[in-house]
Amino acid sequence: MIVTEIGNLITELQANMGQVILGKPAAVRMCLVALLAGEHVLLEDVPGVGKTLVGKALAKSLSGDFCRLQFTPDLLPSDIVGSSVFHAKTTEFIYNRGPIFANVVLADEINRAPPRTQSALLEAMSDGQVSVDGVTYELPRPFIVIATQNPFEFEGTYPLPESQLDRFLLRVSMGYPDRADERRVLDSHRQGEPVEALAPVLDPDQVVALQHQVRDVAVDDSLSEYMLDIVEATRRCDALHVGVSTRGVLSLYRAAQASALIDGRDYVVPDDIKHLTVPVLVHRVIPKGVMQVGQRHDIEQIIQGLVDQIPVPE
Repeated sequence: MIVTEIGNLITELQANMGQVILGKPAAVRMCLVALLAGEHVLLEDVPGVGKTLVGKALAKSLSGDFCRLQFTPDLLPSDIVGSSVFHAKTTEFIYNRGPIFANVVLADEINRAPPRTQSALLEAMSDGQVSVDGVTYELPRPFIVIATQNPFEFEGTYPLPESQLDRFLLRVSMGYPDRADERRVLDSHRQGEPVEALAPVLDPDQVVALQHQVRDVAVDDSLSEYMLDIVEATRRCDALHVGVSTRGVLSLYRAAQASALIDGRDYVVPDDIKHLTVPVLVHRVIPKGVMQVGQRHDIEQIIQGLVDQIPVPE
């Protein structure tokens, strides 16, 4: 697949999602970075700013299967991955697949489910498979989990463990739209839900081909060293109790490749890395002291400050 054809496909996908995700081009781009990198994204902000809509728009833009999982305290792992049921006539256990066997899985309010249920997603997100009763089942390709959570509400929630947060390529805050875009939202919803009218622009095979193309994007050795310098700085930072792991720098590497491809390049430039450092690394570090509401912004500033201090390769 040539670069021009790739650019046209990605531009068409961005434009299609942009019809309903108004005033949020950064959030749309981050979801596409995760999709092309073959990873997952965590969207967080207050209710009603379009987190669920992003997942729906991406699923509608692809002609694959879509599943929305509403996480609640009584949700069981079997409600996600499925379970084996005994059939008396055949005297055999038959596996009934769960809703996670979809191309796009929207895990809505993921932090409302208990840890045991959240852990049911770990194998799926990291290996693209699920294991039930000792048997492993492959998930469809492509496979992306778009999870949402409200970071300001803690009653009836279960914080995501670090091991699960580490499986998300990006942690993105939606934010409020500006007044003009909010007015456009009002106008577009006059006749109903515009996302339902979206037509698919890519099929699963095309997405898989783009994901393979991401792996061919060139990364200069100096840029690899630049990413390692950033990660090393988080490990030496006095304000952080835990720095970025090796999986974190691998995620930054892959996200930079996907970002370059979205911009129609087959090589990574320093700006690809700089623009992605905060959303890729913010959930992979642990600050010193007790975590307070709103401290995410402080962590973002710490990481951005570290990046600003590291010389950019020429």
